[in-house]
Amino acid sequence: MCEVFLGLGSNLGDRAGFLDQAVVALESLGEVTRSRWYETAAIGLPGAPAFLNGVVRLETDLVPDELLLRTREVERRLGRDPLRRAGSRTMDIDILLYGRQVISRPGLKIPHPRLHQRAFVLVPLADLAPHLVHPVLGRTVREMLADVDRAGVEAA
Repeated sequence: MCEVFLGLGSNLGDRAGFLDQAVVALESLGEVTRSRWYETAAIGLPGAPAFLNGVVRLETDLVPDELLLRTREVERRLGRDPLRRAGSRTMDIDILLYGRQVISRPGLKIPHPRLHQRAFVLVPLADLAPHLVHPVLGRTVREMLADVDRAGVEAA
């Protein structure tokens, strides 16, 4: 079993409903624990609705490539257009961390390359694992969170 952290986000439709449905779907992949949900502005999407974001911890036997396929399936089932990777969406699931693995190839980068810069990821990740150490940066979630602006990240 591997401890994996996934970032979830939705800014269209029943955002909380989509997040809750994603958690239920992810439970078929292993044991899931989730953070609180947080409302955040849609960064880089002027005029777009706010996102509801959170993080889940998943204990799974799936290898990273299979996990990526399965999370993409969950996104599609919840209405995400698979050809549109940016912009507003019903569901976005990012693999943030997969144990202490470091993977960098087209289509799969673990740890997530912007994890340490995003308060909307670090705040809910700190709910679950504040002392978790980033496998590349060697810094804890709490330390990385201290370096980002948390403005606009509000518990829902």
